[in-house]
Amino acid sequence: MRTVLAVDGGNSKTHLALVTEDGEVIATGAAGPFVPHSVGVSAAADVVARAAGTLLGGAAPPCADVMAAYLAGADFPEEEAALRAELAARGCAKEVSVANDTFAVLRAGASRPWGVAVVCGAGMNAAGVSPTGQTARFPALGRMSGDWGGGEELADEILWHAARAEDGRGPATALTGLVKSHFGVAGVTELILALHAGEVDRARLHELVPGLFAVAAEGDAAASALVERQAAEVAVMAEVCLRRLDLLSTSVEVVLGGGVLTAGDPTMLGLIEAALAAVAPRAGLVVAALPPVAGAALAGLDLLGAADSARARVRDHFRRSA
Repeated sequence: MRTVLAVDGGNSKTHLALVTEDGEVIATGAAGPFVPHSVGVSAAADVVARAAGTLLGGAAPPCADVMAAYLAGADFPEEEAALRAELAARGCAKEVSVANDTFAVLRAGASRPWGVAVVCGAGMNAAGVSPTGQTARFPALGRMSGDWGGGEELADEILWHAARAEDGRGPATALTGLVKSHFGVAGVTELILALHAGEVDRARLHELVPGLFAVAAEGDAAASALVERQAAEVAVMAEVCLRRLDLLSTSVEVVLGGGVLTAGDPTMLGLIEAALAAVAPRAGLVVAALPPVAGAALAGLDLLGAADSARARVRDHFRRSA
């Protein structure tokens, strides 16, 4: 029976699954981060190849009939082509398909192979697919490509507001208390100096984001403004994808993925829903319940022309594993 090697290569971890054509998930595994922009395309491909070898117990290549790899850092056609060539050279599968990891979130969350997905994790990205296969996406390279939002930028904003509130340059905000209590410091300045000296890993600021929603729910003006800004950014990215694909008046699913959105804050979701309803009244929000690797597996089954029952079986497996 033919098999799919599904790969979700993310900035924090790489997830894999080996799936048969009838939808049985034979094995799953995980490896380190997939960061081709930092370590290079070849080294990033090695992460996947080593993990695939471990998953398959050292089976001789090709490891699967189809590899469906949805990868962070596959932002442009040239990058997709380079990653595809590296993975194919390692004998991971007879056929290798590569796309940005946002499309895996879409395939995992939508009931159909088309729709729009917005991912809000450490950063922000969005992508869409029309019923005819046309795609819409963003470069998603940070501020220089017009991006704002995601956990990293929310965390920076939390610290910014807290610092200004503490020293008097800004209005009082409960975000100051959030920062002090979470990091166990007497003042925000103490944390800033620890970050500057390298005594606290800057990546830890992301831990403040769940508290942001709690503070906003209590009516804090600064926190509420940040939540509103994030919701507006999610909505506008979805709107632009829908417009580019001529789907504004179509019954279409907008899938929300990434930790910031799948946390399910009711205020955030309500703001996004209201903003979308004003421009795309037939669009429906779906909070992704399955991991992106499930979307990669479903996409691989699409490539094999597998039966609907196989896709249902994959969904059931990852739903039970959640």
